[in-house]
Amino acid sequence: MTSAAPGRTYRLADACQELVTAPWFSLASFVVIALNALALGLETYGRTIAVAGAPLQTIEYACLAYFAVELLARFGAHLRRPGDFFRDPWNVFDLLIVVAPLMPGVRENVTMLRLLRLARIVRAFRLFPSLRVILVGIRRSLPGLGSFLLVTVLVLYGYAMLGWMLFGVAMPERYGTVGQAMLTLFLLLSLDGITDTLEAGREVTGWAVLYYVSYMIAACYLLTNLLVGVVLNALDEAHQEERAAASRVVRPETSDGPGEPSVHEQLAQLRRIITDLEHRLPKAPDTAPESQPSSVDRVPG
Repeated sequence: MTSAAPGRTYRLADACQELVTAPWFSLASFVVIALNALALGLETYGRTIAVAGAPLQTIEYACLAYFAVELLARFGAHLRRPGDFFRDPWNVFDLLIVVAPLMPGVRENVTMLRLLRLARIVRAFRLFPSLRVILVGIRRSLPGLGSFLLVTVLVLYGYAMLGWMLFGVAMPERYGTVGQAMLTLFLLLSLDGITDTLEAGREVTGWAVLYYVSYMIAACYLLTNLLVGVVLNALDEAHQEERAAASRVVRPETSDGPGEPSVHEQLAQLRRIITDLEHRLPKAPDTAPESQPSSVDRVPG
């Protein structure tokens, strides 16, 4: 009885693992997420609520039931080690999204319920590896983005002070204060209207060409390439992390198989087989070869 129960548990875990890793299961989950998002968007139209309020509520309950079944299936895939289920941040996120609307303090709050239903759209990132790579890449790029923002603020502040000294009197609506100058330069990062701005600056001072050209090189080109480099580096690290996680999942776990002996047990079994073979081998006859008479013992003819 004790060996049959783990066997059933392992078979159930294997069945759940096969289910949650099937491509059609991820596609079905994505369809349900899209249907839930569509229903959430239709609820913003008052006429739709008046005409199809009950069907939309039924769709909401059906999506919630599917998410609960999906969560149970993912938990079943970790029956061998249930603690591993909570080590995955996506599983914890799914659990909060499914359980939170059922809590007493949350289900009465309409705004909170809509936010939780809106958060279900984020679950689409876990279904496809390419989307997970993008999300993980964004998360890993946050420290680099902090340094990038600091450099950007310093560059904008320096050019804002120069712009205040050059155009503060002639263009007070743009460069009257350092704050207005930083806002003007921030809007120029997209190079939208840079031609008109350059022409207006040339009418004030001849240093406008050097000022705006150097700003375009330092801020618009160098900083933009720096941002692209930070994001691409984070995406590459996220892609490597995703491939490493996929290889760990694909690699067979030999220690989890029911009834499979360990290495020490296999060595002991091998020793027993060798000992048994030694006992079964026929023993060699213990007879010494006949000794030849020596030259001393020979009797002369």
